[in-house]
Amino acid sequence: MIKAEFIQLSSLEKVFMSKRPECGAIKSISALKNERVSYQIAYFRDVAGKVPLKIRISSPLKKYITVRRVLNVPVSLPYRSDNYDDDYIMKEPGLAPDALIPINPEKTDLFGGRWESLWVTVDLDGTVSAGEYNIDITFEYSDRFDFSTEMGERDKQVVSMTVNVIDALLPPQKIKLTQWFHCDCIASYFNVKIFSEEHWAYMENFIKVAVKNGINMILTPIFTPPLDTEIGSERPTVQLVRVMKDEENYSFDFTLLDRWVEMCQSCGIKYFEMAHLFTQWGAKATPKIVAQVDGEEKRIFGWDVPSTSEMYKSFLSQFLPALDAYLKKKGIADVVYFHISDEPHGDEAKKNYIKAKSFVEEYLSGYKIMDALSDVVFYDEGIVKLPVPASNHIAPFLQKDLPERWTYYCMGEGKGVSNRFIAMPSYRNRVIAEQMFKYNIDGFLQWGYNFYYSQLSRALINPYVITDADGAFQSGDAFSVYPYGDGAAESLRIIVFADALQDMRAMELLASRISHDKVVELIEKEAGMSIEFDQYPKSSEYILRRREIINRKIREICK
Repeated sequence: MIKAEFIQLSSLEKVFMSKRPECGAIKSISALKNERVSYQIAYFRDVAGKVPLKIRISSPLKKYITVRRVLNVPVSLPYRSDNYDDDYIMKEPGLAPDALIPINPEKTDLFGGRWESLWVTVDLDGTVSAGEYNIDITFEYSDRFDFSTEMGERDKQVVSMTVNVIDALLPPQKIKLTQWFHCDCIASYFNVKIFSEEHWAYMENFIKVAVKNGINMILTPIFTPPLDTEIGSERPTVQLVRVMKDEENYSFDFTLLDRWVEMCQSCGIKYFEMAHLFTQWGAKATPKIVAQVDGEEKRIFGWDVPSTSEMYKSFLSQFLPALDAYLKKKGIADVVYFHISDEPHGDEAKKNYIKAKSFVEEYLSGYKIMDALSDVVFYDEGIVKLPVPASNHIAPFLQKDLPERWTYYCMGEGKGVSNRFIAMPSYRNRVIAEQMFKYNIDGFLQWGYNFYYSQLSRALINPYVITDADGAFQSGDAFSVYPYGDGAAESLRIIVFADALQDMRAMELLASRISHDKVVELIEKEAGMSIEFDQYPKSSEYILRRREIINRKIREICK
């Protein structure tokens, strides 16, 4: 008889191939009527090799259910030795579960001799009535290479889950969320011409996945974004605004930008952040901009042109009013954010930033200008009115009367705070919900939705093989989705973060009935501590209990 074991686990567990999951199995989950919830089925067969596996789903919720395989990927850089704490689940390089790959339930494989898991998602649309629903998943497997023969042994096992649907709806998402969208990486990976019809199709599919996971703001390449680019080098041109230069005069064609805006809006994007007007790390130079000059496309700005160049000032004095007119005519000016330079630091960067901003702000009256930074002096001195501080530097900013409260994390936030590196436990990803809820965070930024280059954009990488930008960033920092088929495959990390956004919405629903402070009090009582960005309970059990308590309170109130 074939021996196999199946265990139902929460979405907060990571199933490693070499060991049986140590956490407790689950039998039920709860959800509001318009919520997406996930759980896993870990499985093991005692004989090495693979055999065919059929999956049958029996449930009144069947049309809302998808099952995917959790693919293990290499984690070559679990952490950086200069930015590390004890709250990691991997200390050595190895394989870890991350990519969620579609399967054919009629014909997939059961791998033997190692633990694997399937990711089960129940995506409710708000129409299902409240009540308890069973999900029975039958696994049929054989000791033969296929099911076409009557010979050989077969076995079946059934695992059952109960979904408790609560008679309430999550309110709309309030927080603004952007993960920087890298158009050039999509073209490079799929080997298509930039802004060809194929490229537009791939980008649209990537955006749909982003929106499904709560991303409602998108980095818009009016010019090729000057991000993670080696000094003196350049990234592929992804410029949505066509520029024509006639001596000292410029004209602009917004046709591609128009298509971009309409595509993004059709997918559910609500906010647009314009690509940075100056180079990263201190506004020292100008971004890469190409133009038609005497009938030929030429690069007219880049690393070789300083940010204080009179030529660039002349360009901006013509471009920004034209862009302003376009945005107002399009009716999106009030949902547009601008950037000057990403992560300025140091005295020289501060001086350059001040010069750059002082010139452009007269043309951007009425627009919000935000930038990722960590020095509160930039706000105190009025240099940046809308700062986006890193989560490990946010404390002094929380004491300020900001027009919007934002935060971000990237590779620098590997110690003491929430993040989503592959080597981190999933509760460390999802715990940001109560942190952002408690402090009324209005926006969250993360730089790597789909960065498939090595550090400084020197070369294209395969994200299924290289997850650390070729040894530069902790594995998982550079992207949250994998290129797959004609679009993107989610990572379990982006779904767990999206679960955190749903947690926030559930907290907001409860707060609308009992007050924000009482919800914080409820959470902190369960946590046994004051929730801070650098202080949180380190367990999946806490996250699950906390959400069940909130759901129970919502159920009581909505009776």
